Formats: sequence, C-alpha cells, structure tokens
Amino acid sequence: MKVTAQHILVNQEFEIKDIQKKLSEGVSFEDLARDFSTCPSGKEGGNLGEFGKGMMVPSFEKAAFALLPGEVSEPVRTQFGFHLIKRTK
Repeated sequence: MKVTAQHILVNQEFEIKDIQKKLSEGVSFEDLARDFSTCPSGKEGGNLGEFGKGMMVPSFEKAAFALLPGEVSEPVRTQFGFHLIKRTK
C-alpha cells in the first residue's frame, strides 16, 4: 500500500499550532507550506509524492497511513520537528 501526501514541518510546537489555526480559518495547506515549512518540499506546497511503508520515520508513517484522502493530521512530532500531514491519495 502507498499513500500520497503533503506536509508542513516546523521546529516548535507553538508554530504548528499557529499553522493549524490558519488552516482552520481557510488558508490553503499549500500556501502555509510555502510560507512556513522548513522542509525543501515546502516550495512545492509540501508535496512529498507517493511513498510506501518503511520509507518515512515511524510516527510520521503511522499518521500518514491513518488519514483518509483530504484529511489533515494533528501535529506529529519526529526527530525533525513538528509536522502537519495532509493525505492527498
């Protein structure tokens, strides 16, 4: 099984909470990724493309595979920082 997802990565929990608030106010995930994500994928709206099991760190993978297409995760903490994940397929 594979999923396609986007993500936003920041260093601090308060930053990801602020981004969640903006998302709930209608700002697009892609725009938030471009404006705030510290990951190079942010320039492409956070697009990670398609990935299968074993390709991401466990907590990120677990959250991504638990989502339905179109859903956005709660903040996920990894060794890289705090993520919001949006499953696209």
